[in-house]
Amino acid sequence: QVQLVESGGGLVQAGGSLRLSCAASGSIFSINAMGWYRQAPGKQRELVATITSGGATNYADSVKGRFTISRDNAKNTVYLQMNSLKPEDTAVYYCNAGAYSTTGYLELWGQGTLVTVSS
Repeated sequence: QVQLVESGGGLVQAGGSLRLSCAASGSIFSINAMGWYRQAPGKQRELVATITSGGATNYADSVKGRFTISRDNAKNTVYLQMNSLKPEDTAVYYCNAGAYSTTGYLELWGQGTLVTVSS
């Protein structure tokens, strides 16, 4: 079974930092772009950051300069380093990846990890 497993969420004070991790497991041949999305209470899910297999990155304007996305292709893992956190960053963060597996191309989502930033 191909899946994404996230870790690293939690409670942090404003101005603090957290690092999220997301590892893909199962019969995977390769992974294209990977990314992080978030959904705050009462709001739609929104893009946070993406990274291609070659390392090109894209960020939402709201997190530019504060968040950094990276990946380890050998470990099929993507990271999100979040610095200078703000209360408005509070949300459930979801990992996303496009992967080629034995069953074909799959768009994968993680289970979500809660990030709470207190003021």
